[in-house]
Amino acid sequence: MRLRANELVNLDYAASTPLRDEAIQAMASYDASPLAGANPNSLHSLGRLAAQELESSRRTIARSLGRTVRPHEVILTAGGTEANVRSLMGIAEGMRQRDHNRTRVIVSAIEHDSILDNIPEFHRRGFSVDVVAPDRQGRVVPSSLAELLREDVALVSIMLANNETGVVQPIDELSRLAHDAGACFHTDAIQGYLHIPFDVSSLGVDALSLAGHKVGAPVSCGAIYLKQGTPFTAISHGGGQEAGRRPGTQDVRSAVALAAVARSLAPHVALERKRLGALADALYLKLTASGRIHATMGDPHSVDRLPGIVSVFVDGWESEDLILKLDSLGFCVSAGSACSSGSAKASHVLTAMGIPQSQASGSLRISFDDRVDPQSLDRFAQELVGLVQGRA
Repeated sequence: MRLRANELVNLDYAASTPLRDEAIQAMASYDASPLAGANPNSLHSLGRLAAQELESSRRTIARSLGRTVRPHEVILTAGGTEANVRSLMGIAEGMRQRDHNRTRVIVSAIEHDSILDNIPEFHRRGFSVDVVAPDRQGRVVPSSLAELLREDVALVSIMLANNETGVVQPIDELSRLAHDAGACFHTDAIQGYLHIPFDVSSLGVDALSLAGHKVGAPVSCGAIYLKQGTPFTAISHGGGQEAGRRPGTQDVRSAVALAAVARSLAPHVALERKRLGALADALYLKLTASGRIHATMGDPHSVDRLPGIVSVFVDGWESEDLILKLDSLGFCVSAGSACSSGSAKASHVLTAMGIPQSQASGSLRISFDDRVDPQSLDRFAQELVGLVQGRA
């Protein structure tokens, strides 16, 4: 019997999240206002009002990234992938223009496809790319990055927290090493933004990417933090918006929604991380007690993690079979990144961590945020353990 949508439990929030009430209300207020649809670059009164609304949203987003972040350091984009690509290409090109010898880029092997799929484009543009591997826990160790750093590196890009395992990276140490070598440092914070507390000044990054749909804002919005003075060359042109760094009429409606979510969540990130972390710890404990379900990073308590991602692999199962079985029981989970869910290959993140393909092919990612019903997690654990034991 096919379950109705309202009977399904969504445990795939790392892929995308439902709109929060704050976002819905902010967009409804915008839609009902006289400035709805007005171009914020127009000189007339409605255009100026739209520009004021846009800049107010930009200030709120800036504050959510750190106390010293200035609004003009925030570039609004149409999502996280755009934010990553513009950051990568714009900074690498900017650094090479400043110093023609800086023709090398370093990324980690556990990056999202929006980073790794751009390696061929770097090669086309004349850059070489080195890939730094994580350790068995999914952590990029500073000494591994240090071995690759030389005076020809333009940019290092390593994500704040992995979108499959939830493992948080030591960005402050990694960025310090990059700067010591004269390179810029970018972090993809799309999975970590408003899920763990951070300040860009403490992280020490030159650029950071975020996406609205990971936190309950629309899919259509994202942003780049670009520290003032960071070399940056626009990779497309056509209108001069965002100080010439990202052309195209800005989406004021999505910006006000993202700002509303940031305003609501930012003060409570640390508290919610503790609460959700306890739920994740309890879920790991219940699942791994079966003996056939294993945390992908080994001991989940030995590594810093996002609070709302539980990453496991299951002996004797393929991810696709597990996902479909769980779906029939009313639980929606994934094997890893939704952007590559159509691939039959084992997760590149898990194999980079040294997990054999035979085990990585049985991976599951269970993800949620502060809106989760703890009883749903308990029922999910019972159903998954029951499935696994049934094939003992």
